[in-house]
Amino acid sequence: MKVLMINHFPLVGSGSGTYTRNIAVNLIKKGHEVCIIFPENTEHFDVEPGIELIPVYFKNEEQIDGMLPFNFPCFTTHPRSTMTFYDLTDDELDMYMSAFEKAVDGAVKNFKPDVIHGQHIWLLSWLAIKTGVPYVVTAHGTDLMGYKQGERFRKYANETAEGAKKIITISDDNNELVCELFPTCAGKAYYMQNGYDTDRFYPEPVAREKIEEMFDIKLRKKLVLFVGKLANFKGVDVFIEALNLYEKKHPGEITSFIAGDGELATSLKKQAADANLDTLYFLGHLNSTQLRELYSTADVSVFPSRREPFGLVAIEALACGSSVIATNQGGLKDIINDEVGTLVEVENAEELADAIHKEIYHPDRKNRGKTAAKYALENYAQGSLMNTLIEIYKS
Repeated sequence: MKVLMINHFPLVGSGSGTYTRNIAVNLIKKGHEVCIIFPENTEHFDVEPGIELIPVYFKNEEQIDGMLPFNFPCFTTHPRSTMTFYDLTDDELDMYMSAFEKAVDGAVKNFKPDVIHGQHIWLLSWLAIKTGVPYVVTAHGTDLMGYKQGERFRKYANETAEGAKKIITISDDNNELVCELFPTCAGKAYYMQNGYDTDRFYPEPVAREKIEEMFDIKLRKKLVLFVGKLANFKGVDVFIEALNLYEKKHPGEITSFIAGDGELATSLKKQAADANLDTLYFLGHLNSTQLRELYSTADVSVFPSRREPFGLVAIEALACGSSVIATNQGGLKDIINDEVGTLVEVENAEELADAIHKEIYHPDRKNRGKTAAKYALENYAQGSLMNTLIEIYKS
């Protein structure tokens, strides 16, 4: 089978990008052919063996022939762009759609896909309608946030949902929202959970000294980690508030890391500075090897999202043997159970601080990490989910 995948974001730095890459890699392993169309603002991106990549270039720090004169747009933010879809002028939107339509038409002509898999019920997936090739689309959640934000792009989203063979949803919460926003398409919504890349995320014993050397930091007794976009819906401000409460109750115990970047980086750093959290470090965007080493070393990974469509980073943390604290909403509540972590209320910094203490001093913490890694491998390995996806493509 030949599968053309289209994503609104690069293949690193976003959940949908990671999702696209993971699926593509595992389709190749099963003998299928894959082509991916995606935006980029650098020519120095990873090339995946066996996968045909068609980047559409956007302006950033590099001068690239044929690039569009603005950065690629996002729903909220991306480590390499804070431009949003609602920031686009009409002229920029026309350039955006024309560039991708040219890429899609070229791929359909030359690659000759059997099916198109669009990421997000949004602009680029809409282009699949015009090709005549059967298509499915995955709702990642941020597209649904964009839909609710305003009416400007709803025509594209509505027509995309209407024309899709199937709409793949990634959590019960995500499925309910798709059916609410696109009620005539409820019969096409199919819940299929995300999977993680077992070749990139697994327990890797790393001496704390290596982490200290990597980031030039002296660690305290316990290490607490957040990974994700620095955007409002991720609840990083609540995490910082919880760390401040923790430090007052249990001074001198923990070092905390925030790995990721985004539109709120400056305000979050100010919040941490105002609270005098001098052992909270902002690490910026990290690659998968660095994340694996951090997850494997952390005493707990924390994901305090206000709303999380799925929560792939939580699964990646579990896969590396880190127990997880997450909020009891969205996709996270479907993933985390008492055996591998703790669920807390949204916006409750005090409960989060208490959960951090209980988790890092859990009486069976070492075995808890082994349980977490086994749980992730048995339930969320991307390779084991591929047969279901292939059947969706064929339906």
